[in-house]
Amino acid sequence: MPRINLLPWRESERKRRRQEFALSIGAAIATAALVTLLGRWQMSSAIEHQNDRNQILTDEITELDKKIREIDGLENQKRRLLARMEIIETLQRSRPEIVHILDEIVRVLPEGVYLTYLKQSGTRFEMRGVAQSSTRVSAFMRNIDASEWLADPALRIVETKGRDASRGADFTLFANQRQHAPEGEDAAGGKVAAK
Repeated sequence: MPRINLLPWRESERKRRRQEFALSIGAAIATAALVTLLGRWQMSSAIEHQNDRNQILTDEITELDKKIREIDGLENQKRRLLARMEIIETLQRSRPEIVHILDEIVRVLPEGVYLTYLKQSGTRFEMRGVAQSSTRVSAFMRNIDASEWLADPALRIVETKGRDASRGADFTLFANQRQHAPEGEDAAGGKVAAK
């Protein structure tokens, strides 16, 4: 007798297809999850690598900032030292000038005029003294104007104290120092050629 399958074959075929479909969906989900995990792992690895590089750059920038501050400090120190050296050179060049100026003051001081006070502020001199008469003070000013080391006399005050004219007149006078070129230079600041 022939065997007759009473089970509906279409139903079993659908069931098999559903199982295959479920398996393929499961495999697709598993594959998608695996790809997502691998992508996240790779992305986090790349981010971590970039963060390490950024940290190295930040550390290098910090070191360079320290070096720049050191260089700026050295530049400031260099400027201060150069300024000091310039002041010392100026003082060295002008050291003999005070001797010439004091000698010149003695030369231009006319008879009958006595200095009681002498003060130098930069290139300006303040002189106070006593003169037998105001004409002696005028002669002193003319001598200063004709001087090689002093110039621009300016009289601030001349006053006769008391009724006795024999005591003389007290005066306050200002004068400026003439600028002289250092030895070995001409007036324009250039070097003089040796002959």
